[in-house]
Amino acid sequence: MEKIRIATAQFEHRNADKSYNLDTIERLTADAAQKGATVVAFHECSITGYTFARKLSQKEMLDLAELIPDGPSIRRLTRIAAKHNVAVLAGLFEKDTQDRLYKAYVCVDRNGLVAKFRKLHPFINPFLLPGDEYCVFDLQGWKCGILICYDNNIIENVRATRLLGADIIFMPHVTMCTPSTRPGAGFVDPALWKNRENDPTSLRLEFEGMKGRAWLMKWLPARAYDNGVYCVFTNAIGMDDDQLKNGHSMILDPFGDILAECTDLDDQFVIATVTPEKLQQSGGYRYIQARRPDLYRDIIGQDHVSRQKVIWL
Repeated sequence: MEKIRIATAQFEHRNADKSYNLDTIERLTADAAQKGATVVAFHECSITGYTFARKLSQKEMLDLAELIPDGPSIRRLTRIAAKHNVAVLAGLFEKDTQDRLYKAYVCVDRNGLVAKFRKLHPFINPFLLPGDEYCVFDLQGWKCGILICYDNNIIENVRATRLLGADIIFMPHVTMCTPSTRPGAGFVDPALWKNRENDPTSLRLEFEGMKGRAWLMKWLPARAYDNGVYCVFTNAIGMDDDQLKNGHSMILDPFGDILAECTDLDDQFVIATVTPEKLQQSGGYRYIQARRPDLYRDIIGQDHVSRQKVIWL
């Protein structure tokens, strides 16, 4: 494997405005390619918008969703990739020929679709079906995987993708700044976003605290470190329907260290050079070699038991 330069991007998408979102994807891709990136990754549902879908009926979802690879957005992404000689990764709602709905994330290059992944744990709309397989694919000499947002919080998904051969895992999100049982979580006031030019400090305190980046730092570096894998985290910034998101798209190396991170309160991308030697130097590589699956194969693979049942027993 040769080193490659990957860009992770963030932008404020518009609900159901595919034309605007794809124009923004093209603008950021062009700038990233000019600065040497050969892969450019965008966030979950970056083409369609995300949180507004919680209000949509099945018909409205089907009208918004597209066939993959034959839909117009994939054709547009392919033209963008070809024009700038890069691979582009982006997300959208997918429908199949039987009108089943999925949350999808794709990788395209100048020749068209390279890979497609369906989110394993979708929840923003009741008509979305879960994907049923992992995704590992070849990209510019590297083995890559995809896991969408909540999929990455289930640690078995990350380990499984790594064990299937992925050295880079793309992790598109629309996350943070929402209520949770976790201490410190909650929404961020949209008024702070509107006033960010006059008072960036108040917004940064919210974005970088426990509602935002501080929560991300509790788990994201661990996914990279424990598995000895590069993680390309992407996230929306700005208003996502009526919710505010804080961006902080970043690339982490197999040591769990941040190579590059978006910190602007605006559309932005950053680029990191990904090199192969860290894969075997990392602690995660040694841990995988030292595994004892004979001890826990049946434990990890057993049927799920609800927490309530465990307590009752």
